[in-house]
Amino acid sequence: MADEARDPARDAALREASIPTLLMCVAQITGDPRWLEAPYLPQRDVSIFADPTGGLPEPVRTEIRAAAARVLDELAAGTRTLPAQPDDATFVRMMNVCLGERVPPEYAPMAREEMGFAERAVGWTAAPPPAARREAYRTLVVGAGLSGVAAAWRLRSLGLPVEIVEKNAEIGGTWWDNDYPEAGVDTPNHFYSYSFAPNLGWTSNYSKRGEVLDYLKRTAEGLGVLRTVRLETEVLALAWDEARREWAATIRDPRGERVERFRAVVLACGPLSRPKLSAVPGIETFTGDWWHSSWWRKDVPLAGKDVAVIGTGASAMQFLRSVASEARRVTVFQRSPQWARPPQDYHGTVSEGQRWLLEHVPYYYAWYRFGLMWRFGDGLLPTLRRDPDWPHPERAMNARNDRHREQLAAYMREQLAGRDDLLEKALPHYPPYGKRILIDNGWFDALRRDNVELVTQAVARVEGDAIVTADGERHHADVAILATGFEASRMLGPMAVTGRDGATIDREWANDDPKAHLGITVPGFPNLFLLVGPGTGLAHGGSIFFVTECQVRYVARMLVEMVQRGIEAVDVKRDVHDAYIERFDALHEELVWSHPGMRNWYRNAAGRVFVPMPWRLVDYWTMTREPVLAEFDVEARTA
Repeated sequence: MADEARDPARDAALREASIPTLLMCVAQITGDPRWLEAPYLPQRDVSIFADPTGGLPEPVRTEIRAAAARVLDELAAGTRTLPAQPDDATFVRMMNVCLGERVPPEYAPMAREEMGFAERAVGWTAAPPPAARREAYRTLVVGAGLSGVAAAWRLRSLGLPVEIVEKNAEIGGTWWDNDYPEAGVDTPNHFYSYSFAPNLGWTSNYSKRGEVLDYLKRTAEGLGVLRTVRLETEVLALAWDEARREWAATIRDPRGERVERFRAVVLACGPLSRPKLSAVPGIETFTGDWWHSSWWRKDVPLAGKDVAVIGTGASAMQFLRSVASEARRVTVFQRSPQWARPPQDYHGTVSEGQRWLLEHVPYYYAWYRFGLMWRFGDGLLPTLRRDPDWPHPERAMNARNDRHREQLAAYMREQLAGRDDLLEKALPHYPPYGKRILIDNGWFDALRRDNVELVTQAVARVEGDAIVTADGERHHADVAILATGFEASRMLGPMAVTGRDGATIDREWANDDPKAHLGITVPGFPNLFLLVGPGTGLAHGGSIFFVTECQVRYVARMLVEMVQRGIEAVDVKRDVHDAYIERFDALHEELVWSHPGMRNWYRNAAGRVFVPMPWRLVDYWTMTREPVLAEFDVEARTA
C-alpha cells in the first residue's frame, strides 16, 4: 500500500496492539511456523493484564507489526484468505507461545470453544424429531438473567417449546437488581461475556452495571429471547406429578395465579437474588431510611446525613467512595477485613486503537479473550491448596499463597501509610482468597477521610435510630445501607418445590446445606435442572458465563436424549449424587475456603463449603460435556 493510502487509524492501532495477541493472529492467518519460534517468543507474564510488549525488544515488535500490516493489506486486496483452523498440535503450541508457558493439552478443546473457534451448542444426533414429539417436552425456564437467556435460546434453537419467565420488570437478573453507585464487574468483560456473543465495543475492561445490562439486553434481543420473556411473572410453587411425569407450576403474573404444566424445568434463579437481612437484627424497626445494596434508594439524598454502612464485601467496596463523598458522616461496620488488590486497569478505558484491533484484525478478539481466560482461570487454584509441610498455616496455604499475601499486604500498608489505627483494623490475618478477593475502588482512600469511621465491633441489633454494637455502643444513623450479601443457601427463595413422594427442596437442603450433582440435578426431583446451582460459584477465577454455558450444554444434551429416546423422566441416582458430593467435600477440605481463620458466605454454619467449585475449569467443562444416562433413573414412554 502506498504511504499516502495508508490508514492512520490502523497504524496507530497496531502500535497499541498486544504483541503476543497480534503475533498469534499473524501465525494463524499465515500458517507460517517461524512465528512460533525464536526470536518471536513472548516472555512469561503472570500479570492480570499482560505486558503488551510481550517482553520482546522493539525491533522484533516492529517486525511483527509490519507482518500484521502486510497480512491485513493482502486480506483487503483479496490476495489472501483466512485459513482453516490449526490442527490440535499447532493450536497447543500457539497457546504455549502466546503465554510463554506450558498449557496442558487438555485445555485446547475448551479454549477453542471459549474463543469461538468451535461450536459449544448441541444438536440432534439424527434427523430432528417430529414437531409433535418435541411439543411433549415443553420446558419452563425460571429467570431471565444471563443463564436463563442462554438456556432459553439454546433450547429454542433445538425447536423445543420453551417458556421463560422473570419476576422483575426487566431482564438482567443480578445486573437489573443491583443499581448501586459504581456497580460493575470485577472480571474483565471481554471474558465476562458469552462465548457466542462477543462484544467488540466495550468502553472499559471493567464495565459498569449499565453497560453490562445493555449488553445482556442487546444479546437477548438479537437471539430472539427478549420479546418472548414473560416479565413480572413469578413461580410460586413447583410440584412433580408422578402419574403424568411432568411439573405443575403455580405461576403469578399481573393477571393473577394459575397452574401450567411442563415436562422439564430449568431454574436459572441464581444464588444472589434474595438479600440477606438476618445479619442485622431489628433492621425493620429502624426509624430512618434503610435499604439493601440491591434495593438502592435513589430518591433519598445522602447529603448532610449520618450514614451507616453495614458490611464490607464487594458491593460496599464499590459504592463506599461515592457515599462518603456525599454524606456528612459514614460509619462502616466491618465483620471481618477483606483482602483487596490494586485497581490496575480497573478505572481505565478501552482506547479507540484497541477497539479497532478487536473489530478489524481477524482472531484478535479470540486470542485476547484466551489470555484473559488463562490469567483469570485455573492458574490461581494451586496456590489455594493446603501444603501440609508449610510452617505457617495460620496465615497462608503454601509458599505461593504467602507471596500473594505479602504483595497484598504491602499494597494496603502503602494505601494506609500513617494510619496504623486503620491498618490494624483493615489488614486481614487469614490467607488471601479465603474470602472473595476484591478490587480497591477507592476503598482505602475513603477510609482515610475525616468523615468516615471504621467499626470492627459486631452489630448486635438496631434500636430506633441507632446501630448497637456488641460492646453496647450506640451509633446514630439517619440512613442505614446493608451490604450484607445474599441468601446463597436459599437460592430458590420462597418458591415451594415438591418432588417425588412429597420430598421438598427445603427438607433436602435443610440447615443451609444445598447440594446437587454437578450443581445441576438433585435426587427425587426429576427433570429439574439448576443453573449456577450449589457448588458452581467461581472463587478461584473464571467467569460465570463460562459455568453457565457448560451447564446449558449439559441440560440441552439431556433433553435431546430424552426426546430422541422417548424418555419422560430422568432422576439422578442418590448414590451418584452422594459420591459426587463426597469428592466435592474432600477437595474443599484441602482448599482455602475451609480455613478456620475467617468466616465467609461460601460455607454454612456447620462449616461446610457449598458455594465455590473446587475443580479446575477444564475439569468442570469435561464433566458437563455429556450427561451419563447410567447415572440416572430413566423412565421411558410406554406404548
